[in-house]
Amino acid sequence: MRAFLIGLAIVVAALVGAYFYFSVPEIPRAALEAKYGVPPSEFLTLADGARVHYRDRGPKNAPVLVLIHGSNASLFTWEPWTKRLDDSFRVVAIDMPGHGLTGAVPSNDYSQGGMVEFAKEAADKIGLGKFAIAGNSMGGGIAARFAEEYPDRVTALILVDAGGMPSKQGDHVPIGFRIGRIPVLNKLLVHLTPRAMFKEGLNDSIVHKSVITDAMVEQYWELNRMEGTPEATLARFNEPFGTYVKDHIGQIKAPTLILWGAEDHLVPVEAAHAFNAAIPGSKLIVFPGEGHVLQEDDPDETAADAKVFLVGAIHP
Repeated sequence: MRAFLIGLAIVVAALVGAYFYFSVPEIPRAALEAKYGVPPSEFLTLADGARVHYRDRGPKNAPVLVLIHGSNASLFTWEPWTKRLDDSFRVVAIDMPGHGLTGAVPSNDYSQGGMVEFAKEAADKIGLGKFAIAGNSMGGGIAARFAEEYPDRVTALILVDAGGMPSKQGDHVPIGFRIGRIPVLNKLLVHLTPRAMFKEGLNDSIVHKSVITDAMVEQYWELNRMEGTPEATLARFNEPFGTYVKDHIGQIKAPTLILWGAEDHLVPVEAAHAFNAAIPGSKLIVFPGEGHVLQEDDPDETAADAKVFLVGAIHP
């Protein structure tokens, strides 16, 4: 018993020390909007009061491509693709609830289903009718579910190292994701958000390390510390894993392109093959030597493949 109490005291002391060493205040929304929300960023407000950050570029009369980012990322992850696609498409990237400059939402709904409804309401408010939709990681699961729930709205689907299809866990999951799924311990994420944690996450996700700049790490870190976002992140990590996408995969009728990095250690490539087998007529491209965030790891080749696919899918 004495040994247990000593061990417990050591753990508590370590946690208290970590709290005071790594604890940082949340950043006011206004400060981050001033820094990252400059044009071409735009904002709109949904019926429930949610403030949505999005970027809408390209010819307004061109076919539309909606982009959904991954967990703890933001619409900025799609900048490399947007720069390569907005000559031919109207590219609309949206910050999901609890992310980027959208941040916490009044509904406190950070479930996959809630994010699908959020994306639909935002698209409606922007004035988008039918569109292609692409998602990376968490955003891939959202995009797939959107295509399942609203097949008449989706002209084409692109899944980039997507979540949503149950598979074995990757062999190098970032520490923030691991802590986020541990009850009680995950509450520390509200206060402890060291910059190094985000740098490690990017190193785990991106193979070409030259892509990872100090400015990129700073942006990820700061946006995840926006007032309300840490609490929203905790609520999202407390959501149970669901099987909706897998259970309704047969409802996807849109032409589908699946892009995957062979070196993805977060969502293994076996998930790509599961998507490909389950979605009739889908096309799978696996990129040797690439990681989990293809749009940043290899934007030239992946955006080019996406463009060829979209042209064929929307104008066969």
